[in-house]
Amino acid sequence: MLEELKEEGIVRKVGGRFRLSTLIQKRLVQLNQGSRPLVDMSTGDKMRVVLQEILQDKIYLDTSNEVKITGEMPESHEEPDLDLNQP
Repeated sequence: MLEELKEEGIVRKVGGRFRLSTLIQKRLVQLNQGSRPLVDMSTGDKMRVVLQEILQDKIYLDTSNEVKITGEMPESHEEPDLDLNQP
């Protein structure tokens, strides 16, 4: 077993074991489909990459249990409502 999974910190970070396993599974699928890793590691072990992405706060599950990248803009099909005339 990977050492990171033995610690409760990673479980608390994502909100429980179910959310952790969901996040890991969904991110592994993304990586296997060609998504680029968000951490620079010299390993081909995608599980270790995902765990580091979680530990470094690069990814999380949103309220609909979808993987989101920290700092990523939400998908929107509408133009932003900007009023440049306000002070």
